Amino acid sequence: MVRPRAGGGWPAILYTFNKAVEAGPLRLWKKMRSKNACKTCALGMGGQRGGMVNESGHFPEVCKKSLQAQVADMQGAIEPGFFDKNDLAKLLTLTPKQSEDCGRIAFPLVLPEAATHFRPLSMDTALNKIAETLKKTDPDRVAFYSSGRSSNEAAFLLQSFARVYGTNHIMNCSYYCHQASGVGLKMTLGVGTATVELEDLARCDLVVLLGANPASNHPRLMTQLSDLRQRGGRVIVVNPIRERGLEKFHVPSRPMSLLFGTDIASQYVQPLAGGDIGFLVGLLKVLIEENLVQREFLSSYTEGWEEVLAEASTATWDALVSQSGVSREEMQTVARAIASSKACIFAWAMGLTHHQWGVTTILALCNVALATGQIGKVGAGMLPIRGHSNVQGIGSMGVTPSLQPGVRQALEKIYGRPMPTNEGLDTYAMIERCDAGEIDVIFALGGNLWGSNPDARLASRAMQKVGTTVYLSTKLNPGHFHGRGQNTIIIPVLARDEEPYPTTQESMFNFVRLSEGGTPNVPGQMQSEALIICQLANLVLGKVPVDWNRLTDMAEVRRLIAETIPGWAAIENIGDTGREFTVDGRVFHSPQFPLPGGKAKMHRTPLPEQSSGLRLITLRSEGQFNTVVYEEHDLYRGIPHRFCILLSSEDARDLGIREGQKVTVRGEAGSLPNIEVVVGQIRKGVVAMYYPEANCLIRANVDELSRTPAFKSAPVWIDV
Repeated sequence: MVRPRAGGGWPAILYTFNKAVEAGPLRLWKKMRSKNACKTCALGMGGQRGGMVNESGHFPEVCKKSLQAQVADMQGAIEPGFFDKNDLAKLLTLTPKQSEDCGRIAFPLVLPEAATHFRPLSMDTALNKIAETLKKTDPDRVAFYSSGRSSNEAAFLLQSFARVYGTNHIMNCSYYCHQASGVGLKMTLGVGTATVELEDLARCDLVVLLGANPASNHPRLMTQLSDLRQRGGRVIVVNPIRERGLEKFHVPSRPMSLLFGTDIASQYVQPLAGGDIGFLVGLLKVLIEENLVQREFLSSYTEGWEEVLAEASTATWDALVSQSGVSREEMQTVARAIASSKACIFAWAMGLTHHQWGVTTILALCNVALATGQIGKVGAGMLPIRGHSNVQGIGSMGVTPSLQPGVRQALEKIYGRPMPTNEGLDTYAMIERCDAGEIDVIFALGGNLWGSNPDARLASRAMQKVGTTVYLSTKLNPGHFHGRGQNTIIIPVLARDEEPYPTTQESMFNFVRLSEGGTPNVPGQMQSEALIICQLANLVLGKVPVDWNRLTDMAEVRRLIAETIPGWAAIENIGDTGREFTVDGRVFHSPQFPLPGGKAKMHRTPLPEQSSGLRLITLRSEGQFNTVVYEEHDLYRGIPHRFCILLSSEDARDLGIREGQKVTVRGEAGSLPNIEVVVGQIRKGVVAMYYPEANCLIRANVDELSRTPAFKSAPVWIDV
C-alpha cells in the first residue's frame, strides 16, 4: 500500500459514499441523523441535539468510525442454516472481520457441552436455561461483565441484579483500558474522569496529546485540534510512532482544511515505549531548574508537592534521558510551552495506561499539570480519551467490583436487603479464577471478553473451563468461539437506535445524552438489553423484594439512578424534558477538589525498570474499533493487513531484515509466524503490532494499582 501524506480528507469522503451505497443512502442518512448517541467513541455526538451534532451543537459531526458501526448494525440477519454449514472447528478459524461480516444475530443460540454446532432456540427457552443455571449456582462462582456500548439504564439494572443475586463479581471493560486513568486521577484530584468539558477545547491554547492516535481512533477530536491550530494554538504530540494523521489532517467538515490540510503537531516527541514517566519527571525537573513551577498555586491548592519536587530535583538527567528516550533539549522545549500556556489540556489514551506502571504514569502527568497550575481553571485540565461510547457511564452506574458507601446504602434502601460484602473480582482476577476452575457462570453484556485479554492461550483455556457462558450480542465475534464455556448461550440484542424506548449514555466529558431509540434493522427475536436483564431477574429472584417487571420502564430506572448515583439527580426527568446535562462535581473550573481540605494531592513517581531489547506496543488500525475490525488494511499507516510488524529502519538494519520479509515474532506468552515486516517512522527499540491479534504474545503483567494488563512495552524477539 501507498503510505498517505495526511489523514482524513477525500479518502474519508469517498469511504462515506461507499458505505452509503452499501447500506442505502437514504436509509443510512436517516439512521445517522436520528437522535441517538454515537455508537463508537465517547467523544460526544448525537442525542437530543440530533445525529451528527456534537455536545456544543456543531453540525456536521461525523466520522468513519461512526459510519462503520452504523452500517455494520444495518447488515442483514444471519440465516438459521449458517450454523448447520459451519461447525465449531470452522467458526474457530474466523477472523474478527469475518465474524463481524456474518451479519446480525437474530435468534438465540446454544452450544451445549461437547457439541460441534451451535443451534437456535427460542428466547423463552434460552432465558429459562440461564435462570435455572443461576438459581442452582453459588453467587460467589458467578461473574458479570459489561462492555461500554450499553446504556446507563441497562448497566444500572445489571449491577443491581448481580448484587441482589448475591455477588460483587461485577466488572467492566475499562479494567483493560482506562482503569489506570481513573485510579490515578482519583488519587490526585478526587474524581476519576475528565476535569474539562468539550467547550474547554475551544478555550485552550495548548493540547499535550500523549499515547493516543485520535486521527485513527477518535477522528472527530481532530476537528478540535485543527481549530486550535487555526486560531494560533499549539499541539504537542508524544507518541513512539510518527502518525501521519497527527502531523497533517484534512478535516472534511472544514473547507479550507479539506482542500489544503491542517498541520496538527507543533512538536512531535517520540519516547521509548513505557518511557513516559522519565519524560514527565524530566518536564518537572526543567520546571524546577528554570523557576517555572507555580509554587503559590501548589502551596494553596495541593498537598505532597514538596516531596515530589524534591524527588524530581535529585533525578539525574542521564537516568531521565535513558529511561524516556527523549533528549533533555526536547523536554526543555515542552516544559517551557506548558509553563507559558494560558490554558493547557493534557489528553491521553492507552499509550499511557497499558503498562505495568500505568497509574504511576498518570500520577506523573498530574504532577506536571499541577506544578504549572493547569488544573482548576477554564480551558485547562485532564482529558482521558475514552473509547466505547458509554464506558464512562457503565462505571458511573456501579458496574464495578466495589461501591462507594453512599451508593451501597442507597441500593440497600431501594432493594430492601443488604448488598453482598464479598470482595469483588476485577476483570483479570476473574480470568485467573476461571483458570483455577472457580467460576461456574459468566454473564457478559456485550463486548469480546476473550479478545480483550492478554495471553490468548491462557484466556481460551480459562474461559473454556467455565460451566456456562452467556453473551448478549448484536453480531458474532471470535470470543463467542474461543471464549466459549462448556455450555455457551448467545442472546441477540437490539442496538441502542433500535430499542423501543429512550436510554442515556455518558460522554468522556461527563455529559449525559438521551438516545430516542428506534425500530429494528432486521426482523428476529432480538430484545433490548434492559428487558432481558429484567426478565432474567424475575425468573431468578422472583418479584420480592422488587418486581423487576416494574423496571422495564426506563423512566423508573432513571428515577432510581437519580436516587443512587451522586451527581446524577438531573437524569430523573430527562425522558420528559430532553434536557441533557453534565454530571455534577467533575468539571474543575476552579481549584477546589473533593479530597480532604479541598486540595489536590501530588504523589512521588519513581522510574520503573525496563527490560532491554525490543519493546512491543499493540495498537488499533484506522479500520478498527476496539476488538471489532471493519477493514483488514490500515489506510493511514499504509499497512496492507493485520499480520504485520512495524519497526524502524535502524532496527531493520541491525536485525538484517527488509520490508516485506516474513519473520516469526516471539513474546513472553507465545509466538506468531509469517509476520510481514513494515519499516516506518517508529522509535528505534520499539515495534508495533495489531490488537487483538498480537495478544497471544503478551504475558499478563498487570499494574498493581489498576489491575490493567501491560499491552505495551512488552518484550519481544524477532526470528528471521
